[in-house]
Amino acid sequence: MGSKEQNLFEIEIFCWMLKKNVLFTNQNNYRNLFGVLDNCFLVAYAIGMFFSGIFGERLPLRYYLSSGMILSGIFTALFGLGFYWQIHSLWYYCLVQALNGLVQTTGWPAVVACVGNWFGKGKRGLIMGVWNSHTSVGNILGSLIAGVYVSSAWGLSFIVPGIIIAVAGVICFLFLVEKPEDVNCTPPQHHLVDRSKYHPVIFAHRVVFFLQGVVEFSLCLLFAKLVSYTFLYWLPLYIANVAHFDPKEAGDLSTLFDVGGIVGGILAGLISDYSGGRATTCCAMLIIAAPMLFLYNKIGQNGLPTTIGMLLWCGALVNGPYALITTAVSADLGTHECLRGNSRALSTVTAIIDGTGSIGAAVGPLLAGLISPTGWNNVFYMLIAADVLACLLLSRLVYKEVRGWCGYTTRLRG
Repeated sequence: MGSKEQNLFEIEIFCWMLKKNVLFTNQNNYRNLFGVLDNCFLVAYAIGMFFSGIFGERLPLRYYLSSGMILSGIFTALFGLGFYWQIHSLWYYCLVQALNGLVQTTGWPAVVACVGNWFGKGKRGLIMGVWNSHTSVGNILGSLIAGVYVSSAWGLSFIVPGIIIAVAGVICFLFLVEKPEDVNCTPPQHHLVDRSKYHPVIFAHRVVFFLQGVVEFSLCLLFAKLVSYTFLYWLPLYIANVAHFDPKEAGDLSTLFDVGGIVGGILAGLISDYSGGRATTCCAMLIIAAPMLFLYNKIGQNGLPTTIGMLLWCGALVNGPYALITTAVSADLGTHECLRGNSRALSTVTAIIDGTGSIGAAVGPLLAGLISPTGWNNVFYMLIAADVLACLLLSRLVYKEVRGWCGYTTRLRG
């Protein structure tokens, strides 16, 4: 249904272009120039996400999603056309990146809302965990597609993916069915009889509301996404510098982090469905992830088998909670029983959660760039600290889930 983020290989393309003096005449500060392009996209994405859900609530999701995909394809292609138009202005590429970040915010709230409309709460974690693997698959396929052209005509590394997502947008417009009722199917059961979890705390301010759990999961996602995106943007460089692989081998190995993320997202959904504890599942994976990050930094480069194994484990434990929060948790909260009759609120809830997380996505790589000159150990200490904070932010929800398993009930407010 379209990418919600830049794929990993675009980073390698940027670095290659800047190193080879393709875009700009000053190649001594290519890392700074890349950082500007990087943050133009991520900051625009984070800001736009908070508004995207509002529009997604009020517009037909089929039109909203397909138009966003087509526009994303146009802006991605415009970046590549800079090669053929021989544009060497940083402002042009920054503007295209920022606009691309804005239009890509149409994707995640819309697709989560559509999938959430079709599947009930019972198996939602597993189903959305499998479905969410498309993000990692997209990263890997993007690497393969872009790699064909990066050394010869790098513009095609953007034009071809742009055409693909624009065509997918047209297909989406023609065939997407937003909800079961549109084709006379029975809607799924969204609300289980469990009034102890995530009960609503509604603030009377027109239609603005908060559900208990939105703030906790949003802040947790901020730190979880900080860790995930720091790996996404810096892992190839880390592998190349520390393990002394050549850049292509480092890029290929870094995709194992995404492979682990696919497995972690599916496992997180399956476990949370079985246990009924979304917050507890996330917290448990985050607790295990912290020492695993420490071990990866210490022994992860001791031979190829160790590198592969640690990348898979870290990918699963880091991206598992991230995937669960952005899919099943968002759908649970957005289809809460207090919102019956207002199912489009799912788009807004998803945008709030993912928008907050996107702040971490923008801050993480920036912090890594500032800290890395002092040593990679300090970067990993920063990631471990973020992981621990993400875990602590869920402690109240974990406590309530554990009490529920022990037979205690929580009285509704109001």
